[in-house]
Amino acid sequence: MDIKTKLNEAMKESMKSGDNTRKQTIRMVLAAVKQAEVDKRVELDDMAVVSLIQKEVKNRREAIEDAKKANRVDLVADNESEIKILEEYLPKAMPIEELKAIVQAAITETGASAPSDMGKVMKVVMPKVAGRAPNDMISSTVKELLNK
Repeated sequence: MDIKTKLNEAMKESMKSGDNTRKQTIRMVLAAVKQAEVDKRVELDDMAVVSLIQKEVKNRREAIEDAKKANRVDLVADNESEIKILEEYLPKAMPIEELKAIVQAAITETGASAPSDMGKVMKVVMPKVAGRAPNDMISSTVKELLNK
């Protein structure tokens, strides 16, 4: 079952159960998916939906930081609960050791030796780990291994 179908099924279940947080969070993701499909005039595949969900998680994390600065504990709790719901639809996160192994193999494959070669390495790494690790974690791992 693809992610959009899972989201639609979860929406129906949340409406029946009366779980408003889950319903609103899933509705927001489905609206973002629909908007992206209309904008691009294509049907999004699972990887595109995963990237949209990751973007929403990132937005929630930024909102948490802002809410903490403003001492809004209620908003922090709301955003954390939404992140937990969104993470249910993301692929299992890649362990850092596995990511480092993939990055090291890409460095060897491309012959990269300096931080200026980061683009070459990222081009090889991204298709292998897309959706399984946050982009900032990937880039920091590449930088770390290139600076050794």
